[in-house]
Amino acid sequence: MKRRNFLAASASAALASPLLANDPTELEVGQTPLGKAEHCVMIWLGGGMAQIDTFDPKKMGDAKARKAGAYYRSIDTAVPGVQVCEHLTETAKIMDRVTAVRTVHHDVVDEHAAATNRMHTGRPTTGTVQYPSIGSIIANQRGAANDGAPAYMLVGYPNLTRGPGFLGQSSGYVYLTDVSTGPAGLARPAGITDQRQSRRQELLSTVRAATGQRFKDDHMINEYDSAVAESLRLSGPEFMSAFDLKNEPDDLRNQYGDGFGQRCLLTRRLFESGVRFVELSHNMNFRNGTGWDTHNDGQLNQHLLIQELDRSMSTLMADLEERKMLDKTLIVINSEFGRPAQFDAGGGRGHHSKNFTVVLAGGGLRHCGAYGTSDELAMEAVDKPVSVPDLFATIMATMGIDPTKNLYDGDRPVPITDDGTPIKALLS
Repeated sequence: MKRRNFLAASASAALASPLLANDPTELEVGQTPLGKAEHCVMIWLGGGMAQIDTFDPKKMGDAKARKAGAYYRSIDTAVPGVQVCEHLTETAKIMDRVTAVRTVHHDVVDEHAAATNRMHTGRPTTGTVQYPSIGSIIANQRGAANDGAPAYMLVGYPNLTRGPGFLGQSSGYVYLTDVSTGPAGLARPAGITDQRQSRRQELLSTVRAATGQRFKDDHMINEYDSAVAESLRLSGPEFMSAFDLKNEPDDLRNQYGDGFGQRCLLTRRLFESGVRFVELSHNMNFRNGTGWDTHNDGQLNQHLLIQELDRSMSTLMADLEERKMLDKTLIVINSEFGRPAQFDAGGGRGHHSKNFTVVLAGGGLRHCGAYGTSDELAMEAVDKPVSVPDLFATIMATMGIDPTKNLYDGDRPVPITDDGTPIKALLS
């Protein structure tokens, strides 16, 4: 199916469907329907996406006059009654495959690192337990979709927030920051022939065997040895070929766009290779000067970010649909918090965590364009508030993971989603 046909067909289907955003039914304990999604990509908008300027638009404000309100005009979408900002033109056409969860909330406002941790682990920061990220939980519970690939890939900069926590390094990620070279350390250096590589691996095998015998009960040594074995497995030509984007048609590569778009294209190829979960950072190099942290002048060029997100995400969805992968792939657009309707002295926006938007797309969900209603300035939930644990429970259920089960930190049981309840209206 061509991209334009996909967009047209999706819009037509949406016009014939009722809006489900006002379905009040919630999930009862023990009645969790589990989805059948096989892959998940979390697009991370570091800095804090302004919900009022993107997926939950309201009446226009005026930055110069310090009048609270939207910075951009609203446009209709394929779902009657659901609007988005004017720079999401392509996504608007396929909102029947998308749900903007408009009432997500938590209590971390002024600290980016703590809020980032909350939206990766689903829990407050604590000094007693190092909780795993959502990518590591899915990797731990589902494993890779193919033995020749890692379960969890990070396309962005690594840190503890994105890591496995108490699950251990077997649930960690392989990362890269440069699409053209692939993961650091996996690509063979220039000049290393097959013969030299073989001799190196023979020597390494001898060292590993001797070390394993000498320190067979050492947990750290065993984890390191497992990491070595994993790197050797993944450095082969089969997995590394996923990073050769030149194998894709030029017109498709151009549709995705540069930078972030090429990372989206790589994500589809990673799923085809067997990766289960990809975290994909948007705007790694601050395209608009400040990224999504739109204080002061960062607000002026926010549209550049929104347009890039719109183009690449809609192309990814169309590409996945053409390959019959969209219903098996959950797309999550996540951010540490939102932005208030009020403008600061520099014409930008501060931080707001009491009500913001996280977007879900694909994954076989019963999409409705928007779930939950915020007030006239997108500052508070009017109905259907969604906690971070509820959001995580919905993602887990979509991925076929029981959101009521426990993980274990040693012998200590830890609820997998901090007792969250999935959004029943979205689950098939």
